[in-house]
Amino acid sequence: MSTTAVGRLGVVAIDCPEPRVLAEFYRGVVGGEPKGDDDWVTLHNGGDVSVAFQRAEEWAPPVWPGAERPQQAHLDVYVPDLDEGERRVLALGARKAEVQPGTTFRVYLDPVGHPFCLCAE
Repeated sequence: MSTTAVGRLGVVAIDCPEPRVLAEFYRGVVGGEPKGDDDWVTLHNGGDVSVAFQRAEEWAPPVWPGAERPQQAHLDVYVPDLDEGERRVLALGARKAEVQPGTTFRVYLDPVGHPFCLCAE
C-alpha cells in the first residue's frame, strides 16, 4: 500500500444558517480574514487549513452529548490559559456546555450550537 497522500487538506466546511455571522464569531476565536458571499465564507488565518461556513437552509444544531443529532465534527482551539480563553469566547457569544468530560479541555457551543473545544497548550 502506498503512503503517498492523494492531496492535502485545505478547508474544513461547517454547515450553518448564516455563514458570514458564524465566520465573524470564529474570526474572534482564531483570527483571520473572512472572504466570501452569503452562501459560503472562508476564514483564512494564515495556516495550512482554513475553515469555511456554508449556508444550510434546513440546518439544525447538534445535540451534544447525544445521538439524536450527533455533532459529527468539532474544532479544537489551543489556548495558553483556559480561564482567559473561556472569558473571551463567552464574551464573543459562545455558551459553555453543561457536560465537561475532561480537565485539559473545555467544551463550548458556538452561537448556532456547534460544539468546539478550548484545549490547554
